[in-house]
Amino acid sequence: MLVFTRRRNEAIMIGDAIEVRILRLGRDGVRLGIVAPASVAVHRREVYDLIGAENRSAAEATVPARELANKLRHAAKVGANRRPETARAPEP
Repeated sequence: MLVFTRRRNEAIMIGDAIEVRILRLGRDGVRLGIVAPASVAVHRREVYDLIGAENRSAAEATVPARELANKLRHAAKVGANRRPETARAPEP
């Protein structure tokens, strides 16, 4: 682990594109500002752990291929049986 000492309004850089800045120091904690490209996901650790758990759960859940195919066929039939709605001009 790399440990830094920073004061308010000081920052550290992670690579060329991620900046972590100390915004406020208080009794209850430190407020950080993070500037990162949109392609980089930035989450609090507890949120990151929940996302990982949900992803693992989804990967472990298996739906038999035949059941999934039947659901898709049913959804396609329901969609094909619907009449398209026609746009009408509002009445004056």
